Amino acid sequence: MKFLLEKCPVGVDQNNQPNKDDECKSQTSVVNWQALMSKDCEDLADYSLFIDPSIPTASPRTPGFLYQLSTELFSNYASKYRFLFIPQGLSFNYQANARMTPPVGSVLVKTFALPYDTSLTGRENEVLIETRLLIHREAGWTALTYQWQNQQAKLIITGADVSHTMNNQGETLQFKYHIPSKAECKICHQMIDVQTSKIMPIGLKTHVLNRQIILANGQSINQLQYWSNKGWLNELTSLDDAPQSFELGDDSKDLTARAKGYLDINCAHCHNSQGFASISGLRLGVEIDHTSSQYGICKQPPGWDGGPNGLAYDIVPGNGERSIVHNRQILSSAKDRMPPIGREVIHTEGAELIKRWIDSLPPSLGNCQ
Repeated sequence: MKFLLEKCPVGVDQNNQPNKDDECKSQTSVVNWQALMSKDCEDLADYSLFIDPSIPTASPRTPGFLYQLSTELFSNYASKYRFLFIPQGLSFNYQANARMTPPVGSVLVKTFALPYDTSLTGRENEVLIETRLLIHREAGWTALTYQWQNQQAKLIITGADVSHTMNNQGETLQFKYHIPSKAECKICHQMIDVQTSKIMPIGLKTHVLNRQIILANGQSINQLQYWSNKGWLNELTSLDDAPQSFELGDDSKDLTARAKGYLDINCAHCHNSQGFASISGLRLGVEIDHTSSQYGICKQPPGWDGGPNGLAYDIVPGNGERSIVHNRQILSSAKDRMPPIGREVIHTEGAELIKRWIDSLPPSLGNCQ
């Protein structure tokens, strides 16, 4: 699919002469679409995605917009700021039970900021760590990662480790936050299609996007309905029966819905038939029957030794402590922890939710012998 690019001034070389070949250094007050579609720029600011390039958490340039998930992938308690840029006049199709794919020319932007105290929010209580881009170019999706230092974000290929200390519920956590390398991005974003591996977005699923948002004028509206109203999303049907996930701590919502939403966003990008962990046979998508063997009920996994407690089954109904799915949330060694990357500390709230959910399952669901 072709789309029109906004024209912008060319850059200049060290002699202040036009440099038509360097789209990254074009000085522009609009999104630098030419660079996004053709160059892996060294500086995030070269793409001109934000009005103030040092603040990637607010005020995206037109046509970028903020979006929110009801349940998030855990990343060491990092705050995440997500934006989607779709070229003017383009849109994509609604899918109730599959990943949605924005058109060629689109850009997904996600900035990670680590808090000093998980009970506090706001820019003054956190430090910028990284900004990740997923760019839908003509050849497919490209993943780029930028590390923040001294209010600037520079492209990194090999990854990096950043030391951080935070307070979580009275406990001091000291760890090294790992920024993934370009190769590691494929672990989560890989999808195998006819023996070909390609990069795909993870979070654009109905169940995590189907939530209320508050607009600048104070109006509350369903996020997907808002996208449809703006012309970004096509073929939106009634949301009455659409899948939906909820925040972990919202005890007014169904426990199973919260647990399945959490496992989907944290695990299903690998644990699906086309993902990095497809060989395991474990399928943790929200659409999978959670009472089935493929969801882990009394299922024995291949290729894992059972860990320090000698566990045998992914999910033992009624017994979270003997369930591999829960235990790998709280194990920390490289060979045992899940997810394998993106987690250096234990997500206490997530682990407790999954244990409580497994404990609630009737043992009659399976015979774990």
